[in-house]
Amino acid sequence: MLTAVLLATGGVAGADDWPAWRGPAAQGSVETGRFPERWTSDTVTWKLELPGKGTSTPIVSGGRIYLTTPSGDQDALMAVGLDGSRLWETRVGLLSEPKHRSLASSCNASPATDGTAVFARFRSGHLVAVEPDGTLRWRVNLTEKFGAENLFWDSGSSPLVAGDQVVISRLHGGESWVAAFDAKTGELRWKQARNFKTPSENDNGYATPVMVSHAGAPAVLIWGADHLTAHALRDGALLWTAGGFNPEGTGYWPAIATPVVWKDIAVVPVGRDDRPGQARLAGVRLGGSGDVSTSHRAWHRSDLGVFVAAPAVSGDRVYLLRHRGEVACVDPATGTTLWTGAFPRTSAPYYASPAVANGILYAAREDGVVFAARVGGQFELLSENPMGERLVASPVPAADRLLLRGDQHLFCIAAAPKP
Repeated sequence: MLTAVLLATGGVAGADDWPAWRGPAAQGSVETGRFPERWTSDTVTWKLELPGKGTSTPIVSGGRIYLTTPSGDQDALMAVGLDGSRLWETRVGLLSEPKHRSLASSCNASPATDGTAVFARFRSGHLVAVEPDGTLRWRVNLTEKFGAENLFWDSGSSPLVAGDQVVISRLHGGESWVAAFDAKTGELRWKQARNFKTPSENDNGYATPVMVSHAGAPAVLIWGADHLTAHALRDGALLWTAGGFNPEGTGYWPAIATPVVWKDIAVVPVGRDDRPGQARLAGVRLGGSGDVSTSHRAWHRSDLGVFVAAPAVSGDRVYLLRHRGEVACVDPATGTTLWTGAFPRTSAPYYASPAVANGILYAAREDGVVFAARVGGQFELLSENPMGERLVASPVPAADRLLLRGDQHLFCIAAAPKP
């Protein structure tokens, strides 16, 4: 898996970087570094007022923070120093207002970088590459090129930087596909149809492509429409497909939470944890060819799952943050629950995905409370930290700091100095 991640990032991610939505290894975790255990909204290292309400997660690369944001009536990408200084803001075109005004924005997808440019996708259909100095490298309007994206809610799948290509998926109520664009020019390299007949809304996909290795060559995992598929990075050719996740044909199961990969097993969230008895979790072995629905199913759980929050992998454990704040630690090899815990419960749910940083799990609740818990062999709640504004973006641990993106501000909490 590490080889695949290096291919995805160009092998340039530094120890202090968080170059894409789920971090340097696409697992929502980092294994080293110093990170805060408790803080208050008044004792943060700094906070920066943002030009508009975005819900995308920031990334960190080369000592800079990059994030997408509405700016006036425009989609924009901005760069911020690790000290909270504004470096630049690049507007890329007219924004598209979200359907879900409280939870979503025109900027839901997170940017990604290979260290030479920052790539971002917006609800409007803009797909852009921006140089580290803020200069626009290229822009493609996906809506103009391929038609409108027909989703129940708002576009949220983030781009994947894979070698010299930028891979995106569009799974919706229409012609669905996965495509790759040249990272230097924006030229379409390949586009492969990906259509399955599903119950209502299940063809809507919000998960982000995941980089893996197949027979020694780079490949891309796509989750959605009740199927997990693997595509060759070279040309998008379908390598294998796994189905059978929804044998009862339950509807209104959009693919929101992105799968994670541990060794040769993809841990796939199925269904939705916000409805009783509709959450599932499956382990699928990578590899094979054709239909591997039966041959490569490692395990299946019908009593556990998530809704929006993607799982995180740290060491040999997978962590699930459930919709109402329960935490489950699962053995990815067998699907067995190792332990469970829970954050204090209120009516507010969790839409942000968890991040694990050197043994500390961070979870942001929608009402603006961020929790820190020590995890590993057991669950130990460390702190409850109200930030004073809605939080939908995922926490980012990088460069011995924790970054939190709220409705109005970007917060930075540095680790306490060593004694």
